[in-house]
Amino acid sequence: MRKLHARDKTIALILTVFVCAAAAAAQSSPAGKALTVDRIWSQPSLSGTALRGVAWAPDGKRLSFFHTTGSGHDVVTEIRVMDAATGQSSVLVSAEKLSSVLPRDSSQPTQATGLGRRPPASYQWSPQGDALLFEGPNSLVWYDLKSQAGRTLLSGSDGLADPKFSPDGRWVSFVRDHNVWLVSVAGGEPRQFTRGGTEEIREGELDWVYPEELDARTAYWWAPDSSAIAYLEMNERGVTLYPIQDPTSYTGATHTMRYPKAGDANPAVRLFVADLQGGAPRAISLAGDFATNRMDKNAPAADDPTQTDFYVARVDWLPDSRHLAVQHLNRGQNDLELTIADAATGQAGVVLEEKDPYWVNVADDLHFLSDGKRFLWSSERSGYRHLYLYDVQGKQLARLTQGDWEVVRLDGVDEAAGAVYFTATEKTPIERHLYRVRLDGSGFTRITKADGTHGINLSPGARFFVDNCSDAAAPPRQDLYRADGTRVAVLNENKVAELAEYHLSPVEFFTLTARDGVKLNALMIKPPDFSAGKKYPVIVYTYGGPHAQVVLNAWGGATFLWHQLMAQKGYIIFALDNRGSTGRGHGFESVIYRHMSDHEISDQRDGVAYLRSLPYVDGSRIGVWGWSYGGYMTLNLMFRAGDDFKAGFSGAPVTDLRQYDTIYTERYMSRPQDNPEGYKDSSPINHVDGLKGKLLIAHGTGDDNVHVANTISLINKFIDAGKYVEVTLYPGRGHPISDPPARKVLFRRVTQFFLDNL
Repeated sequence: MRKLHARDKTIALILTVFVCAAAAAAQSSPAGKALTVDRIWSQPSLSGTALRGVAWAPDGKRLSFFHTTGSGHDVVTEIRVMDAATGQSSVLVSAEKLSSVLPRDSSQPTQATGLGRRPPASYQWSPQGDALLFEGPNSLVWYDLKSQAGRTLLSGSDGLADPKFSPDGRWVSFVRDHNVWLVSVAGGEPRQFTRGGTEEIREGELDWVYPEELDARTAYWWAPDSSAIAYLEMNERGVTLYPIQDPTSYTGATHTMRYPKAGDANPAVRLFVADLQGGAPRAISLAGDFATNRMDKNAPAADDPTQTDFYVARVDWLPDSRHLAVQHLNRGQNDLELTIADAATGQAGVVLEEKDPYWVNVADDLHFLSDGKRFLWSSERSGYRHLYLYDVQGKQLARLTQGDWEVVRLDGVDEAAGAVYFTATEKTPIERHLYRVRLDGSGFTRITKADGTHGINLSPGARFFVDNCSDAAAPPRQDLYRADGTRVAVLNENKVAELAEYHLSPVEFFTLTARDGVKLNALMIKPPDFSAGKKYPVIVYTYGGPHAQVVLNAWGGATFLWHQLMAQKGYIIFALDNRGSTGRGHGFESVIYRHMSDHEISDQRDGVAYLRSLPYVDGSRIGVWGWSYGGYMTLNLMFRAGDDFKAGFSGAPVTDLRQYDTIYTERYMSRPQDNPEGYKDSSPINHVDGLKGKLLIAHGTGDDNVHVANTISLINKFIDAGKYVEVTLYPGRGHPISDPPARKVLFRRVTQFFLDNL
């Protein structure tokens, strides 16, 4: 492998360029109104407003959503419902009714808007489509649509989470006090369904790391016939209790969280099924080569290392309500097994297995057909994620998709028509589109036509879909379509007239070729008064890590607008998706295995070489910034490519990979005890001597994802090296430092930092 500082003088440059609509007109337009940090992070949002609470009725024929008019104290919110076939809408729950039944947080004073309490963020349709369920922080309200009357199912001071209807609509389940509870929709006192839940042992409740790094959404599942509930027991007794201090507290108050750091103990996880009519819960065997499961509910799982070195990634009931499909990973995450278990006996067998020399990415594409004998499955075994049809014995029946592009997710299935709907990158990796294919792999069709990134909400039965679409020049809009791609209605055009006042520069997308021939996607934003005869400084924006892209034909929100602000101040904005990022297949991503940052740095340096080849770029004034993994990348680039970057801003960075959590870090790096040199070389904290330019770091002291200890430890390294960098801490803020007041202060400073140093 070449060393990172070796330069390839034969680097190939632009291959193709394609520019967003109206680029030429925008390039020649006179300067518009100047963007400001305060305006970008103030209301009304320059990204417009999306419809809230968009939800399909169970019949797939009706679509509901919150509809708000007015502002301030005159705001009025109602729930409207639209006929999907005609696009005609009517009031489902009036503003007056909604105000009268809204769940109240008993621990807080009522928050007045136009009609009383603040509208809820979400609601659920009952399975029969005859009622809605509203959730408050500690209450549940049932609203009967026929009688237009609400009834409180649950209230009190104790918090609740993860409410669900039973499939037959008779019960609402929820998590409280680390257990699953039930309350009848007919009324009555709630009853505790699981027993023994504590802070250490969670019954039907997720921990911190599973939702964060495996995208797990719940830890309990209703059987389709409502006869039983499957649930995870997450024993965190062995997981480190990590303290997070409140620096604004007079007494130095702290709260603790269970945070498994790379190489340390994970929660011990077991799966149980309990019947609604009572009886002892039954343990479900996880089978396989690496996963075991004690059948004794009282066995101390946390004391058994075989119970902590695998992950229960996904659980699904089969349509017969008698069997469970369980996906579990070994701790190294390079071996995923799908088992089918008998819910009555707990016995299980392996149906199929996915192995990878690097790691297996978990997806949400398992879908059982109604016959219970066949299922859809996605795999990256070809190098790209594609869809397959299997029977329950594990025999592959058909391959539905193929090619050098990725299936991003399975959106739904129309069994009557034999059609499968999915989102994919087939057109281009910088966009997302909806596609259809038949169950035998024929009839491949792209449904969405407009350039950009499409987020799909398919109706039950797959006859209609809501399309949330944006591109680099326009905020997201929402439209209702039939499954064949014909538009039924505009839900929310979301035109932001004020944007035209700023004469935003176009985003130019193109590809360049790295030193070893790999094509890399990139983008550029030029100053609105750009002249090819001038020299401009450049700010490079990076993320660079797995499961993310920065080069995407999609609206970039406040970050994009801040880039436009800096373009107005005379900077070129540049971004490149290096190897390790998503959208280009597993092979493009997996080069980072066991040695993060090497390929990323090399590709970013090739991006700098390209910039320096342009006659209008001042190659001595190139800066870089990023957040989270992008903050980690910024430090690596400032420390290990110091000749290329004059200034950098790093937000909430991981500085030592040993400080990050088990699931994410070990997926790409193995355990620290198994890869000590990889951890050392990949951690910016070990390369501070290479810093040559100016550096600004920001971190929230309440960050429960990337702990502020990462930045504090780095400061010590700078002291040892005799170097000064600017560090700004934000008391109590979390990972994104997202509240507008803090964001304004932060980006005023970031703006001035680049003006002063670039």
